[in-house]
Amino acid sequence: MPIPTNAPAGVPILTSRAITAAVADHGEGPVWHPSFAGVRWVDMHEGDILELAAPDDVRRTHVGAVAAAFRPRRGGGIVLADERGFALLDADLHVEHRLPDLWDDPGVRFNEGGADPAGNFWCGSMAYDESPGAGALYRLAPDLTAEKVLDGVTISNGLAFSPDGTRAYYVDTPTRQIDLFDHVDGTLINRRRAVRIADGPGNPDGLTVDAEGCVWVALFGGSAVHRYTPDGDLLAVVPIPAAQVTACTFGGPNLDRLYITTSREGLDDAAQATQPLAGALFSVDVPGVRGLPALEFTG
Repeated sequence: MPIPTNAPAGVPILTSRAITAAVADHGEGPVWHPSFAGVRWVDMHEGDILELAAPDDVRRTHVGAVAAAFRPRRGGGIVLADERGFALLDADLHVEHRLPDLWDDPGVRFNEGGADPAGNFWCGSMAYDESPGAGALYRLAPDLTAEKVLDGVTISNGLAFSPDGTRAYYVDTPTRQIDLFDHVDGTLINRRRAVRIADGPGNPDGLTVDAEGCVWVALFGGSAVHRYTPDGDLLAVVPIPAAQVTACTFGGPNLDRLYITTSREGLDDAAQATQPLAGALFSVDVPGVRGLPALEFTG
């Protein structure tokens, strides 16, 4: 497919490459951590965690009906948000403890999340039919108590923290913006807009923050990842040869490689024919820029 750049004049364009085949139906939520064999991500609706252990070695582990989001646990293993609740998995991705579901409605599922500097794990929800305001944002504390902290969300997506941990960036996709919260000891307060996504193809999805405090956000439907300053200025564009770009993270021993997930969910045969790499994992080397270590859940 022709790759739109969506880049104004003078904004650098970075080159990505596919590092897997189209292995995921709906790839999401990449995470790099030294305890993993390689970068991990989810094939959300298949309920699987994927791991790129080596070139051409993608390992797939089934963990539930839905694998929405996960993060490493400080003591080993991971914490997982599945369809309607949280679970603790060991280093081999076997379930150690599954917590009770947080709601009964089968029309609502978890979608995306992340850990915070205080050791909590957060995940937001959405309705399968994307009903406005049907989702929420939940926080799982290290003592395994879960609390709803934000209601009226439509498609809860990316959540990441500034290098000093005092600010959190958050996406509710249909708003077409990245919001900013102040973060105080596991609490998010003082919500306001940080970045408005310019009119055009693509809505904000998953995001990450680099060591300079800039925000990288995937544009679902926009065939790109954008890098913004904390004040909302566009710094760089990474075109992707797949329309449905879902999330990104930095990884590798030096945290200098951006990993990008994509989706082929809902594409008809004609669209898949023009986007054969939809569902692949991509990467881009970003000169002079490093990411932040993955935050861990301490429960």
